[in-house]
Amino acid sequence: MEKIKVGIIGPGNIGSDLMYKVMKSKHLQMHMMAGIVESEGIKRAAGLGFKTSLNGVDAVAADPDIKIVFDATSAKAHLHNAPILKAAGKIVMDMTPAAVGPYVVPCVNLDHLAHVDNFNMVTCGGQATIPIAYAIDKVADSSYTEIVACLSSKSAGPGTRANIDEFTQTTKKALEIVGGADKAKAIIVLNPAEPPLMMTNTIYSIVKNPDEKKIIESVHEYVKRVQAYVPGYKLRVPPVIDGNKVTVIVQVEGAGDFLPKYSGNLDIINQAATAVAEKVAENLLSREG
Repeated sequence: MEKIKVGIIGPGNIGSDLMYKVMKSKHLQMHMMAGIVESEGIKRAAGLGFKTSLNGVDAVAADPDIKIVFDATSAKAHLHNAPILKAAGKIVMDMTPAAVGPYVVPCVNLDHLAHVDNFNMVTCGGQATIPIAYAIDKVADSSYTEIVACLSSKSAGPGTRANIDEFTQTTKKALEIVGGADKAKAIIVLNPAEPPLMMTNTIYSIVKNPDEKKIIESVHEYVKRVQAYVPGYKLRVPPVIDGNKVTVIVQVEGAGDFLPKYSGNLDIINQAATAVAEKVAENLLSREG
């Protein structure tokens, strides 16, 4: 089966896990891993037989075979990379909170973003909580949504720690723009417990139309939609409805492709990005026909 070739910029934990997910893909073919210094991720990609480069974004932009790029660097680096990749005609999955392109949460708004060339994957907490926030808002009209994303400290690498402020700001905006809340707030907690705990996310909404039956049905529907591309996503506490207040807790167990299963935070954003790239590749292959 013909596949679309992929480049990954950033050979750290997220980039390496993405590489293994691309290797399992129906429509994507791993082609190049690019960084700016020699690293274990570069060596790992080379050991698997893929092209590697220490010229970062420039190497990926210059390779005509690459159609889709995952940028797994940082928000600051993506602001530099985005115009270079756009000029080179690449379609980008932005794994950072830079938000150059529109926010995308596959089960909520991917079908409305057919012609986008830069998909912002929001944040790990956004991918875990926005589907539930949207499910509640869709049937109950949320005036306020607050989320707390609690993840293992061990699963938060230097990139995550360097982008804590961007995480809270980007997740808040995406809860409003994609999740539908009139106002929102996002909090992240890095839990140092040993052994590491699974990623757990609390979604709390104040709603205008608290129809219990509709809220429960809608939340269950969107849990299933996320599970279609993140099998380890599950409802830990079903909707608790107290007057106009709705509380839901979801847990994310990683697939264990490259990272430990407790790294559900990294797994869910990578699974979401891979799902978007799969859809883009499917469309490209269809047009090439």
